[in-house]
Amino acid sequence: MRYDSLSIVGLEKNTGKTESLKYILDRLPVQNKRIAVTSIGIDGETVDQVTRTQKPEIVLREGMYFGTSEMHYRQRRLVSELIDVSDENTSLGRVVTARALTTGKILLSGPSSASSLKRWMGEMRRQDIDLVIIDGALSRMSSASPAVSQSMILATGAAYSANLSTLVSKTAHVVDLVNLELTSEDNIKRLLPLERGVWFIDGDGNLHSLEALSSLSKDIRFDGMDDCKTLYVAGALVDGFLEKVRKNKSLKQVELVVRDFTKIFVTPQQFRLFIKSGGRIRVMQKSKLIAVTVNPTSPSGYVLDSEALCNRLSEAIMLPVYDLLKNND
Repeated sequence: MRYDSLSIVGLEKNTGKTESLKYILDRLPVQNKRIAVTSIGIDGETVDQVTRTQKPEIVLREGMYFGTSEMHYRQRRLVSELIDVSDENTSLGRVVTARALTTGKILLSGPSSASSLKRWMGEMRRQDIDLVIIDGALSRMSSASPAVSQSMILATGAAYSANLSTLVSKTAHVVDLVNLELTSEDNIKRLLPLERGVWFIDGDGNLHSLEALSSLSKDIRFDGMDDCKTLYVAGALVDGFLEKVRKNKSLKQVELVVRDFTKIFVTPQQFRLFIKSGGRIRVMQKSKLIAVTVNPTSPSGYVLDSEALCNRLSEAIMLPVYDLLKNND
């Protein structure tokens, strides 16, 4: 396997994220690979707790490792070997790690934060796991951070937008962010340890702090930055900050650096304006987008044309797009 970790991220509830996970779990070579799976939300419910729509159940095959809460571990419908019970509590109890001894159904509700997820993944690597699969949660893109997983699958669909053109545009924007290029090795080495604030590197390679806690700070000033080559935002990148950089003539040639795409909270309009004006955004950590899947049906029953959706989106992002339910027919 080229990657040792995979995140599956839905851009909205009911975009087919669980169906994508199910498709993958059914096809992995468990005979000669050690696979572990967990969720940063709750997965495997038969009915969505928000939309009250039917959901596909998670079936684990014999030999697969999994991490879930104590509550859902007790409800499992498979025989398993207990591996570990963590010291960390979630709202549903401690995280239990086990290995499936039979094929069966399970509710997945694992580590609830990116930091605890990383610790769990570290434990899995000590178990010589070949691939860890993380099922993301609504609006929890942190599980797709390159600091957590090396690769990702993006699930989108009519639940994200019932308008085909809007859906394609909004999904393409996320794909653009995922595919942002890496900054230089030298920048990564110098900036990665800086976990908060706004910084810049001048033409002589000197590092300066803007004395701002984040890009949200209202009093950020770019005075005396005519020699700025790299501008680094350690936390979230937002519209207001991006607009200030775009409108500042002395920053026209600057490279704007963020940790990874999950730190970017800008609208497609601001992003396009910045790029069209010659702006460059680079990341220090990057994961590989290996597939995009679609669910053309929304919870309200509105159905987009699957073929048109796949074709339009594929043209926009220059990647294959799959309707897994249609492919299973």
